[in-house]
Amino acid sequence: MTDLVAKTAIDRRLAEIVTPAIEGLGFELVRIRMMGGKTKVLQIMADRPEGGIVVDDCARISTAVSAVLDVEDPIEDAYTLEVSSPGIDRPLTRLKDFDVWEGFEARLETTELIDGRRRFKGLLRGTEGDEVLIEIEGPKGEALTIGLEFDWLSDAKLVLTDELITEMLRQRKDAGVIDEADFDEIETETDTVTAPEAGAAPSEET
Repeated sequence: MTDLVAKTAIDRRLAEIVTPAIEGLGFELVRIRMMGGKTKVLQIMADRPEGGIVVDDCARISTAVSAVLDVEDPIEDAYTLEVSSPGIDRPLTRLKDFDVWEGFEARLETTELIDGRRRFKGLLRGTEGDEVLIEIEGPKGEALTIGLEFDWLSDAKLVLTDELITEMLRQRKDAGVIDEADFDEIETETDTVTAPEAGAAPSEET
């Protein structure tokens, strides 16, 4: 089965290691990626089940994950750990995400051509079995709902819209991490905590 949370073998191995620590704090792993380069970067995206994660939460997750990785030591080279929120135009990595965000606009990409295309943009219409339902524009401009097997997806994310921003603000308010005075100051970027190379003292940045 396609796993958009952790795509590669090392990502899946790391997910197995860090997921218990993240869930133990009451959060969910949304996505994990080990990125190459001069210094490797382990990117972890997490959220509350009800939404509304903030930078202080990312710092707690970073501390817990760092401790687990120090013990398991699955990464041979030096690396930087980045823990962030999914952001407003968040990736959709689990089948349940497509039910949670039903009615919002999304962009989906598939691994293979489907009816001559790999990219689909439209309103999410939930799921049916293992299929993701999305309402797209038909050949004559009509609304057409199609089903895409979750296994076919290579990428999926929400599209930044006014409706989505309003919903994210509502979630943050319900979670107690935002008040009415902040409603006009929402930023579209993610909250991120970065810990430097493994073995060094961690630092935080937003």
